Amino acid sequence: MESCEKSLEVFPTSSEVEELYVIYIVNYVFIGVLCCTTVMFNIVTVHAIIKTSSLSKPLKILLLSLAVSDTCVGLLVEPFYIAIFVKWSRFKNPTCITYLAFLNLTNVFLLASFFGVVAISIDRFLAIYLHLRYQELVSQKRVIVVVILMWLFCAVISSTSIWRSSVVSSQLFFVIGVVCILITTVVYIKIYAVIRRHRNQIHALQQTTTRNESNMNFSSAKKSANGLFFVYLLLLICYVPRGVYFYTKKFNGLNTTSKSLAVYSLTLLFLNSFLNPVIYCWKMRHIRQAIVGTLRNISRRQRNSNTAPSILEASYSKASYQI
Repeated sequence: MESCEKSLEVFPTSSEVEELYVIYIVNYVFIGVLCCTTVMFNIVTVHAIIKTSSLSKPLKILLLSLAVSDTCVGLLVEPFYIAIFVKWSRFKNPTCITYLAFLNLTNVFLLASFFGVVAISIDRFLAIYLHLRYQELVSQKRVIVVVILMWLFCAVISSTSIWRSSVVSSQLFFVIGVVCILITTVVYIKIYAVIRRHRNQIHALQQTTTRNESNMNFSSAKKSANGLFFVYLLLLICYVPRGVYFYTKKFNGLNTTSKSLAVYSLTLLFLNSFLNPVIYCWKMRHIRQAIVGTLRNISRRQRNSNTAPSILEASYSKASYQI
């Protein structure tokens, strides 16, 4: 199989493993910690999203899809990657079938997470741009259909690494990534333009409204613009290095530099799965309150379970004393 033979090229040789040993250990430890925190944080986020009734149904569905894909990254992909790290550190390469299974699993959930970020960006743009027409055009059923098609598309595209060469699949992922980042860039520019237009309208109406109301609206618009810029910047930080790796591999071939870049760029993609709940959920007040409430309930139950034996012991001691 051509794709299987091509996949063997990404494995480090014995001399390269010695050179990349420190890089492997650093990423191995980091992903080990990231694996647990990603799963726990996204599970708590899923529970909080379900409990938050103030969210619109389309946005809730998109957030749940994103959180589920990020949970799968921490639950399935990252432990698989750690197992490959262990083999590499022992100067052993995984079999071709094992690597292709890891590659497909990684592509499915990372693509679903990436498309989830893009879909939420488009949804927020439509919510701001359409305003009152948003609920009419962006219905719950349409969003469910979009999410299902998105996951199916991720599964089909990820399977190209099996029935096509790795070069073709890498080029395909590179093109899809560039197009989606360009779309997200245009979306955030449009959002910023809408916020700026609202700010200008506030200044125009400042004579007919109170000054406090104008300042409050302007402050809210400014916070929204800053938050959206942070989302966009973090998306570039996490995904652009992977594109640089594909570009380097295509023109310079696979060497020690490109293989180390492959490790770091993939770690950044895993880090994005942990940061997505921070960006899209902790920035939303209602979800943040639900998460805080959930964590407080968990800690309260733990305290109650710890104090229960002491209460029983006290009761037993009192009964023994009376006897």
